[in-house]
Amino acid sequence: MNITRHLYHFWLQFKESGQVFWHELYTIFRDPGVCVIFFVGTLAYPFLYKAMYWNEQITNIPVAVVDLSNSPESRAFLHQWSAAPEVRLTHTCSCMAEAEQLLRNQKVHGIIYFPHDFASQLADPLGKATVSLFCDMSSFLYMKGIALSCNQLVMEKMKNIQIDRYEYMGLGKEMAWALVQEAPYTETALFAPTGGYGSFLIPAVLVMILHQTLFFGICMLAGTVREERTEIYRIPGRKRGYSALRTIFGRAAAYFLLYYALAAILLGFLPWLFDLPHIGAIGDILRFNVPFILSVIFMSICVGFFIRNRESGLVLLFSTSLIFLFVAGISWPKEMVPEGWKYFSYIIPYTWAAHGFIHINSMGASLWATRHEYIALWGLTGVYAVLAIIMFIVAGIRRERKESHLAALEEAAHIGGSFDMVEYFEHSSQPISEDLH
Repeated sequence: MNITRHLYHFWLQFKESGQVFWHELYTIFRDPGVCVIFFVGTLAYPFLYKAMYWNEQITNIPVAVVDLSNSPESRAFLHQWSAAPEVRLTHTCSCMAEAEQLLRNQKVHGIIYFPHDFASQLADPLGKATVSLFCDMSSFLYMKGIALSCNQLVMEKMKNIQIDRYEYMGLGKEMAWALVQEAPYTETALFAPTGGYGSFLIPAVLVMILHQTLFFGICMLAGTVREERTEIYRIPGRKRGYSALRTIFGRAAAYFLLYYALAAILLGFLPWLFDLPHIGAIGDILRFNVPFILSVIFMSICVGFFIRNRESGLVLLFSTSLIFLFVAGISWPKEMVPEGWKYFSYIIPYTWAAHGFIHINSMGASLWATRHEYIALWGLTGVYAVLAIIMFIVAGIRRERKESHLAALEEAAHIGGSFDMVEYFEHSSQPISEDLH
């Protein structure tokens, strides 16, 4: 009999959690704003970012030339450099002042300068020829395209100059070539063959889109509850009593069902569709998504207790997106993030999820190799789930006390005088977040 009673009690709890689950799904799908954020925004934003970073490399960057040497050597250098796809030599200037004016007016994004003694220094066995390159630092991609293409040509020229000077010293051509090639090297772009900014950034942006749209949507639903003064503490259909566990996990299950499918599309299918690096196992990515989605859900539920209206979620979205992106150490080196912000980033699921997803998807790491981030996400899931339950219990107890006090006053009014229950409720009703204090 005890086993039967326990099974029946468990079935009732499961049934009530299911009621919360279906009620939350109904709430999501009847809210057009939340549907736009959850589905349209989540699926449309990746294509928008891919369109912005469609060209992995910038080509035909305009560069001004200041050639005071006007020698065959400088002209040969410029002829070879103009063959690089990154640059286009658009202006020839007679002095640096003219080239600087073009740079200020954004007509060029770089200047190459040959001094008047460029050819004579090359001809001198002990001379040191100088080529000066000035780059527009207002855009990292301009600087990268100009500097890398020029540096590659300079390295090739230096090798030829060394060979000529060794031959001048009396060494044979084969010996000179062997000395120059004594330490050969090969440049390989690991995990990003194109070397483009899009291949580097978009995988992290996909994780950010999932994180922020889920965070914003849950906060938006919490703001709706506040504005409509809807009761979220009780099981749907109940008039009294509340259950923190069944309500929290029922709501979390509804969000998880929707966003696990969206995460499979964004993190499993879109990297292949966008031709991004994707050498990781899809099974590892799907397993990694579980604690990531759960940790964001419970964190959002905790924050939702303090949301006053629907617009508050939008403020949080805009104010936190760039902060989360930078402190995670993806678009900005983690070593340069201040210590305080670095510790703050550890409580944000995006920090661990972005690094873990890049390790698995772009670098081919296994789930075991990414266990540090995986365990951290499960830890955040547990911490935020416990916090949500505690906050829910405290707020529910305060609401129960308030309703009991209201019932007592109503009963007293029937016995000893008049009492306006609606007026009392309007003046005594507190926001959800204030129930926690």
